[in-house]
Amino acid sequence: MAHWLLRLLRHRRVDERDVRRAIDSAALQRLGTRVQANERGHSGEIRVCIEAGLPLSYLRRHASARERAVAMFGKLRVWDTEHDNGVLIYLLLAEHAIEIVADRGVDRRVDAAQWQRIAETMRTAFQADRYEEGLSAAIDAVGALLSEHFPIDPRAPNPNELPDEPVVI
Repeated sequence: MAHWLLRLLRHRRVDERDVRRAIDSAALQRLGTRVQANERGHSGEIRVCIEAGLPLSYLRRHASARERAVAMFGKLRVWDTEHDNGVLIYLLLAEHAIEIVADRGVDRRVDAAQWQRIAETMRTAFQADRYEEGLSAAIDAVGALLSEHFPIDPRAPNPNELPDEPVVI
């Protein structure tokens, strides 16, 4: 019970203002531009979602950051790409949790160790309060994986299937 109460307090204490202090609007715009530039090199889609704290319904049922990231993957329609090659980079500030959720087309080609290395790079930057740097490195690393496995076909169109700007909750 005490653990649940401490978790609840931690999540209620962090809000969107904390997100904006960590990653201001100019940084969010630069991250969106970085996603857009990265997506020119592959047919995949990258989404970034930054959340202050979990909703009360998730806390009540002791849900993990991973469960929320998977839910946001669906809610943001990252799964809804023609080649099943969307990737969500999710950051939960209240728990300093990092989750990377990849659609099945990507998941078949990229192993868990590669995602873990990207998350570790982010974690190192975040520990030094360099959130934009950590997210930029993750966007570039995910983009490199997508370029390797889903290169652009110069004869085919490459529509931007999802918005590029980060989502702040």
